[in-house]
Amino acid sequence: MFILLSAAIAPGCALFSYFYLRNQMATEPRKTLFRTFIFGLLITFPIMFIQYVVQEEGIIANPFLRNVIFTGALEEFFKWFIIYAFIFRHVEFDDPYDGILYGAAASLGFATLENILYLLTFGIDTAFMRALLPVSSHALFGVVMGYYFGRSKFTKTKYSKEFLALSLIAPFILHVIYNSILMFEDYWLYLMAPFMLFLWWFALKKVKLAHEHLIKHLVEQNKI
Repeated sequence: MFILLSAAIAPGCALFSYFYLRNQMATEPRKTLFRTFIFGLLITFPIMFIQYVVQEEGIIANPFLRNVIFTGALEEFFKWFIIYAFIFRHVEFDDPYDGILYGAAASLGFATLENILYLLTFGIDTAFMRALLPVSSHALFGVVMGYYFGRSKFTKTKYSKEFLALSLIAPFILHVIYNSILMFEDYWLYLMAPFMLFLWWFALKKVKLAHEHLIKHLVEQNKI
């Protein structure tokens, strides 16, 4: 059991540590980040309950609409909501890069508990593929979401609301593409590999941009 739990938790910890250590300009309070992670973990239960009811009751009969569109929208909305409701106006969300960290924390909270439940059901043999695909993809969706949250909060232009909308729309679109690829049962892996490469490139580009916005923000605040 200890080995299984370690295998389930380790990918999320490793990914979050990577994005946390990328920020060399400021240190985000660990307590607030941990709280965000816990929020992300807790939303797993209502998400899974809603998904179960929708499937068992046949509310959405079309598999594509249910497994691709609805699932992507449901999961990204819950992650978006906890950041918007509990973190976005928090005093400790005080620079553009913080969005990256809070987005990753919320997403990895959800992905980690989902991963634990999945490995408990299907065994540790699936751990590597789970770490490579679902856990890392959720982390990257969260990075993209957090980037636009940061842009929305700290932009001084009229586009603040547009960035806030993108904080939900962008990860949703990426999630839909990911889910759509999984529908190609016979050759999904051939499509998933280039998509994951693109997703890493896209998310890391947002990390780099967030870091540049952070430096600009600190200069404007006369902190460097």
